Amino acid sequence: MLRIFEHGRQYSTQKHLEFEHDGSIVQVALKRVATSKRFTLRVRAATRDVVLTMPHRGALKEARAFVERNAGWISARLARLPKPIALEPGARTLLRGVEHEIVHRPQSRGVVWIEHGSGRPRICVAGQFPHVQRRIVDFLRREARRDLEAAVEKYARALDVRAPPIALRDPSSRWGSCSSTGRLNFSWRLILAPPFVLDYLAAHEVSHLRHMNHSAAFWRLTKRICPETSRAELWLKAYGAALHRYGVPNP
Repeated sequence: MLRIFEHGRQYSTQKHLEFEHDGSIVQVALKRVATSKRFTLRVRAATRDVVLTMPHRGALKEARAFVERNAGWISARLARLPKPIALEPGARTLLRGVEHEIVHRPQSRGVVWIEHGSGRPRICVAGQFPHVQRRIVDFLRREARRDLEAAVEKYARALDVRAPPIALRDPSSRWGSCSSTGRLNFSWRLILAPPFVLDYLAAHEVSHLRHMNHSAAFWRLTKRICPETSRAELWLKAYGAALHRYGVPNP
């Protein structure tokens, strides 16, 4: 049985519904779009929630009924999402496309380091247990920044443009972006993917410094400087959503 919980005023843009699924409460964000003629549902893997796009003046009663009619579809899609993986001792996480085991070394000096030997490589973390996940995320962000800055510099030289500053975020739907001022933003989670994927995203965003669009000219340029473009795009479509299951979202 589906239990619906309502929040917000009748036409508030902040309004959402919640429903119970497998013992947990799942949010359904109500996105009102002026040009929308019908109700549509989308399950977001990154945030493990649901978006209901609806006409701007659609009634809450209609939205609730639509969610109820599609409860089975929503539950099935949520059940197919990869299980979240906490970055804690004993867990396994990706680093540059290679699975690493997280090992806690509370008595060791230092913060986070990589150990190689027989078997799977290890991400070792010193310090107290409550700080393990934060330290690993900080480490991954540092590694992402280092790799992305190097890749951006490489492609900026290839296009004879100045390498702009970069910022790391944890967006739910975009791996990178280029602002109108030329600032580049990237998801730190790219460090989890194979290096050719991160490299492609750097080429993609640097190419926007020449073409602030996704025109044919933009794609010709991106593919010229980064031959792995098609391969990386296919990888992201197939496996990109799974990168969001590691750790917790970060601002």
